[in-house]
Amino acid sequence: MPERIAEVTALLAEVLAPRAPLTVIVDGGDPGAAAAFAARLAAAFPSSARAWNVDAVLGLTGPGGSVIDSALNVLEPATDRILVFLRGGPRHRFAEGDGERRAQVVIDHRDPEWPVIRQIHPDLADPDRWYLSESRAFFAARAADWDSKFGDDMPRYIEAVRLAGIGPGDIALDVGCGTGRALPALAGAVGPTGRVLGLDFTPDMLLAARKAGRDDCASLVLADARRLPVGDATADAIFAAGLVHHLPDPVAGLTELARVTRSGGTLAIFHPTGRAQLAARHGRTLRPGEALSEERLGPLLADSGWKLRSYEDVPDRFLALATRQG
Repeated sequence: MPERIAEVTALLAEVLAPRAPLTVIVDGGDPGAAAAFAARLAAAFPSSARAWNVDAVLGLTGPGGSVIDSALNVLEPATDRILVFLRGGPRHRFAEGDGERRAQVVIDHRDPEWPVIRQIHPDLADPDRWYLSESRAFFAARAADWDSKFGDDMPRYIEAVRLAGIGPGDIALDVGCGTGRALPALAGAVGPTGRVLGLDFTPDMLLAARKAGRDDCASLVLADARRLPVGDATADAIFAAGLVHHLPDPVAGLTELARVTRSGGTLAIFHPTGRAQLAARHGRTLRPGEALSEERLGPLLADSGWKLRSYEDVPDRFLALATRQG
C-alpha cells in the first residue's frame, strides 16, 4: 500500500475507532474508487475493532432519479453511521449531488495514489489533529509545477494589489503566499520604505518561491495562517489569495488576520478566477452559504473585526476588500 494511503487510512482509523460500533459508508470518486478505499480503510482498523462495518456504496439513484446523484443523498445521517465522500477524478465527478455536503469526512481522491483529507467534522476530530499535516500533503504534491500550471495568472495578481490600495511605506503580509506570485507586486507597491512578508505553512511552496527568486523582494516565513508569528496591529495590509476557503474555521482565521492588522488596515481576499469558474475546475457547482459567497462573507468579516467595503466575483477575478475595525 502506498505510504500516503496508509497515512490517511491510519489517521481515520485512529479518529473513528473509539466510536465503535459504527458503520462507515464510502462514496464518490471514480468508478471502483469507493470499494478500493473502503477495503483499505477497513484493513487499517485494529483487529479488536470487530464491531466496525466499512462499506462502499456507489451508483444508487438519488431523489431526482439521476444516476449521478451521490448515494449519500438518499441516506439519512445517523449517530451510528459515518459518511466518507471521495472527491473524484475527471472521469467521474458528482457535479450536482450534495454528497460532499452531507459527509462527515471529505477526501480529495483525484489522484488515488495520493489521497488527502480535506475535511473532518469537528465532532469527530479537532482540526489541529489533521488540518496542518493534510493540507501540507495537498500542497506539497503541487508545489513544483504550480507556477508552470498557473503562471498566466500573474497580471491578475498585479491588478489585485493595485486595487487593494497598498502604498509606499506599508507593511504588507501575503498570508498563504504559496510560491509567492503576489510578492513582486506587493514589493513594488510598498517601495523601499515598506516591507513585505510572505507566509505559508508548506515548506515545498516556500522552496519553490525561493527558486523563483521571490525571496529577493520579501521575507519568507513558514507559518500557519491560524497562528501567525506576528505582533498585534503590525500590518497595514493583508493579501490572502486562495486562503479563506481552505481554513477549517473561517471566523477564527479571519480573526487572526485582524489581530495582526492595524485599525483601518486592509484585507484583500483574492483568487485569479471567479468562484463559479473555480468550482467548475473542481467538478462541482456553487452551493448557497459558502464562505466566500457575498451573503455570508460580509457577516463572517463583521464577526471577526472587519468591514466589507467591496465585493467582485467575475470570471477572471474574485476580489473582496475589507477594512480593519476598532
